[in-house]
Amino acid sequence: MNIHAHSINNYILLIVYPRCCLWNVVEEEDNLLQGLNSYRSAQRVPPFAKNDKADCVADEIAEKLEDEPCTNHTAASTVTPGSVPPRLSDYQDILSECKVDPNTTRDGLILPVCIPNRVPTLALTNYTHTGYAQYLNDSRYVGAGVGSEKEWMVVVLTTSTQGGSFSTGEATSPRVMACFGLMGLLLNVLLVL
Repeated sequence: MNIHAHSINNYILLIVYPRCCLWNVVEEEDNLLQGLNSYRSAQRVPPFAKNDKADCVADEIAEKLEDEPCTNHTAASTVTPGSVPPRLSDYQDILSECKVDPNTTRDGLILPVCIPNRVPTLALTNYTHTGYAQYLNDSRYVGAGVGSEKEWMVVVLTTSTQGGSFSTGEATSPRVMACFGLMGLLLNVLLVL
């Protein structure tokens, strides 16, 4: 093989390899969500809808946890709606990065697990055969986002309420709604005149 062909092969490998690995991570996250939905169906609970904002938050949290030692420092007993995993001091920055209004996260749940060598079946088991299962069985949670980094998997559960939707919240904030109401009132006054 000549040097030119070898360089082209290395260039192709540099382009294809990251996409391949990224594809595997996305596929693994999608498989976990599919597994969680199969579990919910077996429990006669509607499946989770994929929530893009929760996906972003889950990805960012997993990225922050990637250098944490693989210990279960977040147990299901310490998870409550709106709580943030220990040692995650920059949660507000994560919400800002994902363009999520903090007021829309108080009813949601963040469920991180660490899986040595990230075996896919262990990921699902860590959610369905632990204290986290109580949240998976709860029909209040209607949406989910999944993120992963190294040995960490993070599932963020959302609700259909404003307090758990993980939305931008800008269009429905009381201040914005008051402005729309005032604009409508002014428009009506102008039309009457």
